[in-house]
Amino acid sequence: MAVDRLLPNQDAEDLIALTREIADKVLDPVVDAHEKAETYPDGVFPALGAAGLLSLPQPEEWGGGGQPFEVYLQVLEEIAARWAAVAVAVSVHSLSSHPLLMFGTDEQRKRWLPGMLSGEQIGAYSLSEPQAGSDAAALRCAAKPDGDGGEGYVLNGSKSWITHGGVADFYTLFARTGEGSRGISCFLVPGDLPGLSFGKPEEKMGLHAVPTTAAFYDNARIGSDRRIGDEGQGLQIAFSALDSGRLGIAAVATGLAQAALDEAVRYANERTTFGRKIIDHQGLGFLLADMAAAVATARATYLDAARRRDAGRPYSEQASVAKLVATDAAMKVTTDAVQVFGGAGYTRDFRVERYMREAKIMQIFEGTNQIQRLVIARGLVTS
Repeated sequence: MAVDRLLPNQDAEDLIALTREIADKVLDPVVDAHEKAETYPDGVFPALGAAGLLSLPQPEEWGGGGQPFEVYLQVLEEIAARWAAVAVAVSVHSLSSHPLLMFGTDEQRKRWLPGMLSGEQIGAYSLSEPQAGSDAAALRCAAKPDGDGGEGYVLNGSKSWITHGGVADFYTLFARTGEGSRGISCFLVPGDLPGLSFGKPEEKMGLHAVPTTAAFYDNARIGSDRRIGDEGQGLQIAFSALDSGRLGIAAVATGLAQAALDEAVRYANERTTFGRKIIDHQGLGFLLADMAAAVATARATYLDAARRRDAGRPYSEQASVAKLVATDAAMKVTTDAVQVFGGAGYTRDFRVERYMREAKIMQIFEGTNQIQRLVIARGLVTS
C-alpha cells in the first residue's frame, strides 16, 4: 500500500509519485528474477539516472536535484520497498559524491561533479579493508608519493566490501599517506585506472543483484589532482560522509520493512483458518500492529535526523539513532513477516524470505549497530 507521507511541497509530492511510477514499472517486474539468478540489472541505473533520481540531494548548480535530504530519503525508501539492493547502491552513489562536493576545490568540482551527477555514472565508496571494518584508523592501503618524479601517488593495497565493485565508474578511496589516524587521505579513482583490479563478487546472504567485491591496487598511479582535501584529512572526510550514509541506510531499511509489512498484511487478508481471515485472529492482528508501529517509528526517526541536517543543525547522534532504530526494526519486521506466512514464508515462493535475508546486512554496514550504540552512548557523557 502507498505510504501516506507528509511532504514539504507539491514538487516533493510529484517527485514521490514519479518515483513510485518508475519503481513499479522498471524495478518491481524484474527484481525477483535478478535476485534469484544473481544477475546484474543492466539498464536499471541508467533509467533511474535519466529520471534524475541518482543525484537528488546535490546542488542544482552542479547538476544535482537540489532536493532537501528529507525528500531524498523518502525517494530512497520508495525504491527500497521494491528493490533493496538497488536502493543501497543509490545511497552509496550519493555517499561517494559527497567528499568531492564538500571538500573538493572549485576546479575539481567543475571537472568531475557534472559527470558524476549526470545520471550516466555510478559511484562506489572504498573505505573498509579486511582488517579494518568499523576501525577506519587501521587502514593499510597506501598512497605513496610517486618516486619517478611525477606529481602524484602510487597506490598499493586492498579494499573490501565495495558495493558496485568492478562495475562503478568511479571510486572514492581512502588510503594511508602517513602515520596514525591523521595519516589517511581521500582520492577520487576512475574505474578504469591501470593497476586496479577486483575480486570475484562476494557470495552474500542477500542483495544478490548488485555485486560486492574486494579491490586490489598494484602500483596504480594517480595524479595529485585526484586527492580530495588535504593530506591527512581523510578520516574527517569519511566520517562527515558516513553520517549522511547512515541516514541513507535507515531509509533503505525502512522501505524494506514497509515492503515486508505490506506483503504480510496482504497475505493475512487473503489466508483463512478456522473459517476466518487470519488477520481477524487477535494474536496475529496484534503482531501486524506491532510491525506497523515499528515501521512508522523508523520513518519518523530518520526524518527527524534529516530535517536537522536540512536546517544546518548537528545531526550525527540522530543519524546513529536512526540507523540503529530503522535497521533493528527491519530485522524484526521481516522476521515477523515470515512468521505471518508460516511455512510458506520459509520458501522462495514468497518475497518475505528474501526480505529477511536482506535485512540482516542493514544492521552491519555503514557502521555496525554496536558502533551506533557507542556513538549514542558517548553523546550521553557529560563533562
